[in-house]
Amino acid sequence: MPVVDVVNLDGKKVGQVELADAIFGAKVNRHLLHEATRWYQREIRSGTHKTKDKSEVSGAGRKLWRQKGTGRARVGSIRSPLWRHGGTVHGPKPRDYSYALPKKMLLGALRSALSAKLAEQKLTVVDALQLETHKTKGLRETLGKLNGSKSALLVSHGENRNLELASRNLEGVKVAAPHVLHVYDVLKHELLILSKDSVTRLSHTLDPEKRPVVVPDVETIAPAAAPAKKAAAPKAAAAKKAKPPAKKAAKKPAKKKGKE
Repeated sequence: MPVVDVVNLDGKKVGQVELADAIFGAKVNRHLLHEATRWYQREIRSGTHKTKDKSEVSGAGRKLWRQKGTGRARVGSIRSPLWRHGGTVHGPKPRDYSYALPKKMLLGALRSALSAKLAEQKLTVVDALQLETHKTKGLRETLGKLNGSKSALLVSHGENRNLELASRNLEGVKVAAPHVLHVYDVLKHELLILSKDSVTRLSHTLDPEKRPVVVPDVETIAPAAAPAKKAAAPKAAAAKKAKPPAKKAAKKPAKKKGKE
């Protein structure tokens, strides 16, 4: 397993971390990188291009002159594509450029991109990406202490409001979460900065063997205690005792059948 130094925001070494070979030491597959980049660029295309054909441009629909006898070429409409300001033939129409790419290809491309960054020594692991202020100047100074690169991708796990505010005004700097990390962003930025939590998250998500998370076994669970019965109010109990028993209604004599 490759071992990488862990630094703080001042660029000083504070420890080391082992990276998984299957994720950060995989063989770089250039074909997968190309396919993932092409898929991402087609996903973000708006596809709103549009040209007007013969039926959509402005212009009268009458015939400009008679068919024969003028010595000129026959013309049926001023909106003909052969004329200036006429319609466009086979022009672009609004369409969706996106297409499906297998999930295994995307995960394999992301492993290749992370491995390529580590091989080029352009991957930095920091203890935490927690900034004291949301000012852009502080983040610029921090990036200068880490590697001095103007193009950096910061991967932070969890909510980090100061980092988001400080980075959005820096050209070439982007903040991303581990679960939405794209191959295109990793390849586009020169420096990749990961927090320790992000490394743990990526190691679990991109693990090809998908090892389950180890949870401690629980032998027995004590049953919940039964709720205690509320004692009856003393006034209500006294009222029940003082209440006389209800009198039974007298039975009516049974009527005899037959005529009187």
